[in-house]
Parts: sequence; C-alpha cells; structure tokens
Amino acid sequence: MSRTTVPNRATTPSRPHLPLRPLWLCRVCAAPWPCPVARLTLRQEYAYDRVRLSVYLCTVLHEAAADLHRLNPHDGPDPAALFTRFLGWARPRHLR
Repeated sequence: MSRTTVPNRATTPSRPHLPLRPLWLCRVCAAPWPCPVARLTLRQEYAYDRVRLSVYLCTVLHEAAADLHRLNPHDGPDPAALFTRFLGWARPRHLR
C-alpha cells in the first residue's frame, strides 16, 4: 500500500478494543475499558452464553481492581463505579 492510498474499512481488519493494563484503558480509543466498542463485541461474542460473559467480566473486574489499587493505593478505585463499569452494562435487560 502506498502512502497516498487510504485503507478500505470494509476490507481492512479493525484492531480489537482490548484493555491496556494496568491502566485499564482501551488500546484503540483510550476510553475506560470496556469501552462501548468492546462492550458491543463482548455482547456479540457471548450472545448465547451470558453466564460465561458474567464470569469473564467478574474476573477482569477483580484484576482491574487490583491493578488500579496498586497504581493509586491511597485513593483507590470506587467499588460501585467499577461494578457499574465492568458488570452493570452486561445484565440482561429484564433484570435492570
């Protein structure tokens, strides 16, 4: 591809929106992870196994809490905010 060629979004694979640890920011968009794109991707990936999605999110919530606390032990992450960020969006609609 030459420097003047613009990549075609339809044929160019997008980069996955994964967390940058220990900051827990998205590697692509720098939003707090899981960012909106990561949430959508996770919903699609676990569409038929919501329990597994919840288990995965609980695991990364635990890891994020530990990482974020290590980065700032005196003013660590708010547990309620972390719950909302990592798990609150993933509940089935009928349970909200």
